[in-house]
Amino acid sequence: MIIKSAEFIKSAELPSHYPDVELPEVAFIGRSNVGKSSLINTLTNRKNLVKTSKTPGCTRFVNFFIIDKSIIFVDLPGYGYSKAPLSIKKKWEPMIETYITTRKSLKGLFILLDIRREPKEEEKKIIGWLNSLNISYSFAITKADKLSKSKQLLQRDLVAKTLNIDKTRLVIFSAKSLQGKEDILNVIESWVNE
Repeated sequence: MIIKSAEFIKSAELPSHYPDVELPEVAFIGRSNVGKSSLINTLTNRKNLVKTSKTPGCTRFVNFFIIDKSIIFVDLPGYGYSKAPLSIKKKWEPMIETYITTRKSLKGLFILLDIRREPKEEEKKIIGWLNSLNISYSFAITKADKLSKSKQLLQRDLVAKTLNIDKTRLVIFSAKSLQGKEDILNVIESWVNE
């Protein structure tokens, strides 16, 4: 899969604000500052399609991007630590939950994990929840360039063991080196073609 065009459609807080198009959607979820924006920018070969920030909590709405006029990428707000006001953070969980449970065009979800961190209870709950909803998902372990190749593999094995999943479901990804980009695009293509 080679992405030739990508553009922002809109941000939404409520289902009534979602784009009124019937295209397959792929969503990206993860902790605040895990690298969702960088991953989407890398997949789409664009530097500034999605705003990136070192400040956790930059994504505050459900953001929709049209890819090659045939797929929609959805950037969901991060969970966990954030510098956003508490009143805004309280809206994120219901916003994410509503999108995932109501969006019929959702074909799959990438859960992003920082390669330097061990998954926590939130990730285990998300996996259990997605399993109960029968939604396809996979994992991108981001910021791989922060570790050596041998440490990347050790960390991938630790993540797989912690989450009790097969390590083949974990794509090691780096926005800097483009490691894992093709693997993620292949997963997306398989979801869209199902």
